[in-house]
Amino acid sequence: MSQYVLRRLLIAIPSLLGISAVLFFVLALAPGDPFSELATNPNVPPEVQAALRAKFGLDDPIYLRYLHWLSAMTHGDWGFSFVSRMNVDTLILQRLPTTLYVIGSAQILALLVAIPVGVYAATKPYSIFDQVANTLAFVGFSLPTFFTGILFILIFSVTLDWLPFVYTTDINATGIRWVLEMIRQAIMPVAVLGLFQAASMTRFVRSAMLDVIRLDYVTTARAKGLGQATVIVKHVMRNAMIPVVTLIALQMPAVFGGAIVTEQIFRIPGIGSLLISSILSNDTPVVMAVTFVFACLVVLFNLIADVLYGWLDPRISLR
Repeated sequence: MSQYVLRRLLIAIPSLLGISAVLFFVLALAPGDPFSELATNPNVPPEVQAALRAKFGLDDPIYLRYLHWLSAMTHGDWGFSFVSRMNVDTLILQRLPTTLYVIGSAQILALLVAIPVGVYAATKPYSIFDQVANTLAFVGFSLPTFFTGILFILIFSVTLDWLPFVYTTDINATGIRWVLEMIRQAIMPVAVLGLFQAASMTRFVRSAMLDVIRLDYVTTARAKGLGQATVIVKHVMRNAMIPVVTLIALQMPAVFGGAIVTEQIFRIPGIGSLLISSILSNDTPVVMAVTFVFACLVVLFNLIADVLYGWLDPRISLR
C-alpha cells in the first residue's frame, strides 16, 4: 500500500507541474497588472514603481517568472499579496480552514442523505418512495446553488429570522455558545452545498445499487438463507460504492466551484471569496496560489479514491 501511494504521488508531480505552468502562463497573458493602482497613484514616484517591478520580476520574460515562482514554491515561498500586503501562504491559511469546514460538512451531509435514500430506493424500485426520491433529486440537481442560497436567505433569515445570512468568524461568545453559533451560521451554506451534491449522488447510488443487486452472486446469497439487510449491506453496498467513490472524487472540483458561489452569497471569509476578490483586484500571486491549492486538493482526493477502491473491493490489487 505504501509503495502504491508513493508511486501515485510521484506520478502526480508531473501533473501538478503541467497544471501550474498552464495556470501561470494564462494568468500572465491575462489583461491587468498587479501594480496598475501604483501607476495611477501620483504619490508613488516612478523610480519606486520601477524598483518594485524589478524586485518582483514583473518585467522579466514569462518563462523566467514561472521558473522563479516554481523555485520559490519549492522553498515554501508562495509570494506576496500586493493588495493585502502580506505573504500569500499566511493569507490562504487564514481562509482555508473555513472553506474546508463548510465543504467537509456539506459532503458529510450529502453522504448521509444520498446513501440511505439511494439504497432504499434501489431496494424498492418504482415504488412511491422511489418516485418521490427521484423527483426531489431531479429538482435539487436542477436548481443552482446561487438560487437555493438566496431562497434560503429569504425564507430562514428575512421571513422567519431564524438564521443569520452573513457568516462571520468574529463571534462574541465563548465555550458551548461559540460552538452553537458557529453551527447556526453554517446551517444554510452547508445545506445549500450538501443538498445540491446529495441530489446527484442519490441518483448515482440508486443506479449503482440496481446494477449490482441483479447479479448472480446476490441471488446465491439470498438462496443460502441470508437476510435482506445482510445481503444489501455486506454483498451489494460494498461493490456498489466503488463507482460512487469515483463520482465523489471527480465532483470535488465542482464542489469547490459551488463553494466559491456559496461563499459570495453568505459572505463566508473562505478561500473562494479570497479568489474572487483577488481576481477583481488583479492580485496575481494570490490567484495563482489559490488555483494551485485547488488543483492539489483534486489530485489528493483522487488518490484517496484509488486507495478506497482496494478497501471496498479486495479483487483490486494496489500494486
